[in-house]
Amino acid sequence: MKAVVFKGRGGPEVVAVESVPDPAPSRGEVLVRVRAAALNRADLLQRRGLYPPPPGTRPDVPGMELAGEVAALGEGVTSWKVGDRVMAIAPGEAQAELCVVHERMLLPVPPGLTLEEAGALPEAGITSHDALFTLGGLRPGATVLLQAVGSGVSTVALQLARAAGATAIGTSRTAAKLERARDLGLDHGILVSTDPPRFAEQVRKLTDGRGAPLILELVGGPYLAEDLAAVARRGRIVVVGTMGGASAPLDLGLLLRSRAAVIGTVLRPRPLEEKIAATRAFGREVLPLVAAGRVKPVVDAVLPVEAAREGHARMERNESFGKLVLAL
Repeated sequence: MKAVVFKGRGGPEVVAVESVPDPAPSRGEVLVRVRAAALNRADLLQRRGLYPPPPGTRPDVPGMELAGEVAALGEGVTSWKVGDRVMAIAPGEAQAELCVVHERMLLPVPPGLTLEEAGALPEAGITSHDALFTLGGLRPGATVLLQAVGSGVSTVALQLARAAGATAIGTSRTAAKLERARDLGLDHGILVSTDPPRFAEQVRKLTDGRGAPLILELVGGPYLAEDLAAVARRGRIVVVGTMGGASAPLDLGLLLRSRAAVIGTVLRPRPLEEKIAATRAFGREVLPLVAAGRVKPVVDAVLPVEAAREGHARMERNESFGKLVLAL
């Protein structure tokens, strides 16, 4: 089969497309003919050797989400049939023509959603739903601050927050991305144009001095100090990504006074049962919204798999709004 392969560690120049052996499903697994697989920041880290996949997963074949059709069933699988349109998160190896997925990790692709759109949904959708509601406790009428509002996770989180009756504030270093986010329902946009970043004062003004009860942090590093200044008393800062840096000074005094919580989350290394639980929660609570058109994956571009190297370069330049999808 054809697959994206990393020829060593490094920049986009190590990305290639080659033929690799076909996988086969074991008991309880499903073989999916992948039609679309989105790029994620984790793929860039994995390419540089900074984010290895779980044991048993090839480190040189990336891909954390996919959409396609069921091609074959492993022993004991009764919940799916060959030809079903499905999507899923994966520990890796999703950017290939064939991928093996545990049967309970699969979700049906809602009618009306293309496979390219579906390929952009599982990772961002499950991550944002888990961060907003399971970990963040978002409630109707509350305010959430979404960092890097043009990212794949934040574009879905924005729509979920609005569907839940919350007020959404978003940040970006690009004015055009804030304008596009407003089309998705963004209530307030903050252009972050300074180093170090400054946004806490504006968040306080927008919340009548209370601060945001929930902050979804995707940049990390340089944003943490402002997050602590912007979070409401007893609020939560859920750290989903660290694309701006993985370490930062922490003002423990401010943290104590605010009685806030800083929560880290990641899907990939979780035990299988935890990932199944997050997937099922997403299926119950979000897929009906997707089917109704109230939440939709935001696809910046669909690229042929042969352009995977271009996709990596484009993502590193922060040019995309929403997801970049590879078509296989």
